[in-house]
Amino acid sequence: MRERRARAGAGAGRGPGPGPGPGLGRGPGLGRRFGWLWAAYGTSALGTWLAFGALPLIAIQVLDAGPARVAALSSVGAAVGAVVAVPLGPWVEFRRKRPVLIGLDLARCAALLTIPVAYALGVLTFVQLLLVSVVVAAADIGFRAASGAYLKTLLPAGDLLVANARFESTAWTTTIVGPPLGGVAIGLLGPVATVVADAVSYLLSALGIRAIGNGDGSGEARPVRRAEDARMRAGDLLDGWRYILADPTLRPLFLHTAVFNGLVMATEPLLAVLMLGRLGFTPWQYGFAFAVPAIGGLVGARLARPLAARFGQHRVLAGSGALRALWPLGLVFLGPGTGGLLLVMGVELGLIFCCAVFNPLSATCRLERTPADRVARTLTAWSVTTKATIALLTAVWGVLGTLLGPRTALGVAGLLVLATPLLLPRRAAALPVEPGTEPGAEPGTEPSAEPGAAHDPAPGRT
Repeated sequence: MRERRARAGAGAGRGPGPGPGPGLGRGPGLGRRFGWLWAAYGTSALGTWLAFGALPLIAIQVLDAGPARVAALSSVGAAVGAVVAVPLGPWVEFRRKRPVLIGLDLARCAALLTIPVAYALGVLTFVQLLLVSVVVAAADIGFRAASGAYLKTLLPAGDLLVANARFESTAWTTTIVGPPLGGVAIGLLGPVATVVADAVSYLLSALGIRAIGNGDGSGEARPVRRAEDARMRAGDLLDGWRYILADPTLRPLFLHTAVFNGLVMATEPLLAVLMLGRLGFTPWQYGFAFAVPAIGGLVGARLARPLAARFGQHRVLAGSGALRALWPLGLVFLGPGTGGLLLVMGVELGLIFCCAVFNPLSATCRLERTPADRVARTLTAWSVTTKATIALLTAVWGVLGTLLGPRTALGVAGLLVLATPLLLPRRAAALPVEPGTEPGAEPGTEPSAEPGAAHDPAPGRT
């Protein structure tokens, strides 16, 4: 259930303009190219959820791994992957994004396929599982950075919120559908089969992104890098953080997102210990308590754009960000039996609904406020910080849970979460002007030197 709660808190911010403003443009039709990108996202997301928990199961069932190794597979792999991904931001920034997206999809596909091959040959090891988890985690961060930058060139600013709301709805749909189907597949065919399904989903995603093509006669512009900056320097690794911390809207949104996500995710192991241990809930009840509330994610994602159109993006962002902080403290009152189960479901439903409204607005804000030539570095810095904060606070709350007990540690986290709205942007600052913008030209890009290549239409995170 850890990934389901991570999805709830995964708001990747940006700061909205006043009133309805940008991000509230056209409705349904976003074009063929976005359609392929959306289909690629949905396919890979479904594959990921089909294989939910497959690597730990393989470690347990095939390699007889104990608790320490299984925990390392989940935490160390993600943490090392985040460190490995730090240089990806500057590297992705100055390359065409569509080939990068295809390459990262194929890299994840190839890494995952090594598992069934090694299993069939009888040479699968725990080290291999750990390396695969590192590669996939790093590629995930790079893919998010490249896809956010690509989306900004694919659509005009007025369509970004519509697109991000669709991604959010798709994410919650696959969250609801994928794990049950994956559980059946694991029961019938074993966890290695779902890893194959996940790998195939990345291959299909790569094919979908390739199908975007240039069918309308436009091509992705080649990002510009000055000759003196042609070689990556150590300082380039910090560019994403520098830009976020200098922006009056992104800075508080960044801090709010990192702290909120970290505190919410830090309580997940404590909640599992409390429910499955002291309160005597069965595993199916534990799973049920988090599966049903995911429907709130679908509803919230569908309402994000209408609410922003009526009340203004900044107001809805701040309101949903504040409301989502009210729910985690309710877990302190968790008790046994049906009442306790309903309490958890109610808390998770409210939390997920508010997060599903917040996430697409936050994602749209971040893309709107970031110049085209800084998007990949900014998104990489955002993802790396979020993952590192979750890892750190999970370790801290593990110690607190041991010293104070899980219920008291849940209460401490809930009280701190109540303070996170103070980190939200107080007002909607004016959108920054992107340097080098000319009418009809994409900021930070220049025409390709290749014969016949042309620009995408100049456009406007998740």
